[in-house]
Amino acid sequence: MQTLLRTPLYDRHRALGARLVAFAGWEMPVQYEGVIPEHRAVRLDSGLFDVSHMGEIEVEGPKAEELLQSLLSNDLGRVEVGGAQYTLLTNEQGGIIDDLIAYRIEPGRFLLVVNAANKDTDFEWLKEREIRGTDVRDVSDQYGLLAVQGPRSLERLGLGEAPAFTFEEGAVDGTPVMVNRTGYTGEQGVELLVLSDDAEALWDAVLARGVKPCGLGARDTLRLEVCYPLHGNDIGPETDAISAGLGWVCALDKEFTGAEALRRIKAEGPRRKLVPFVMSDGGIPRQT
Repeated sequence: MQTLLRTPLYDRHRALGARLVAFAGWEMPVQYEGVIPEHRAVRLDSGLFDVSHMGEIEVEGPKAEELLQSLLSNDLGRVEVGGAQYTLLTNEQGGIIDDLIAYRIEPGRFLLVVNAANKDTDFEWLKEREIRGTDVRDVSDQYGLLAVQGPRSLERLGLGEAPAFTFEEGAVDGTPVMVNRTGYTGEQGVELLVLSDDAEALWDAVLARGVKPCGLGARDTLRLEVCYPLHGNDIGPETDAISAGLGWVCALDKEFTGAEALRRIKAEGPRRKLVPFVMSDGGIPRQT
């Protein structure tokens, strides 16, 4: 039987009475009060998610951008220091190994935040393709990641407005954090990258500011409501980016793994397409 991994906030989830489930090899909170009230909290006020199971991979060196430009679908050349970009790691057929966010920390240094279930695959894919002048490192164990999402999230945290897909160093009640203007709920919010040892202090501080703890159940319904794809469910290595409706994050005027296949699929038209739908009745759509 597989031993489940735990985030730095596991004890906090237990203390709050969270319902814990296995997810991508981790023991994670699926809900606290319930999926519906947690979903509404994010839509109407603010919610706090532990997403420390996500992976962090650093790519550094004078050739770091060259390496990533050859492997990621989007154009990192458009991202300045302090900026971030949603992008895809693709295979030779244009299939989606993972969807991720790339942050340009400084010249020659990038941080990739990747899906938990794909972290090892992503790291091995990048590591095997290292070129001279690059260093690919899995630094996931060093960090916790907390998402604070909702229309009152910035107010609750005492943060000002900033453009989406940017980041800056900051602090929440004395705890140093990297404040990322990103999220996967469709609401205004931030994702706070924190050292693992400081994750509990940050969690406590955010809850003390009146933000409701939320589990993976609400995170799933929120992203589904705004049609954000979930890797392993809606997209995967067998799903090409064009068919998945993610051609907008593919810079097909540059060369990267799978670019030729994607250009062909775009020119010919995909044989199938991932499309959204609107429910006419109440309830939450679920797999049968």
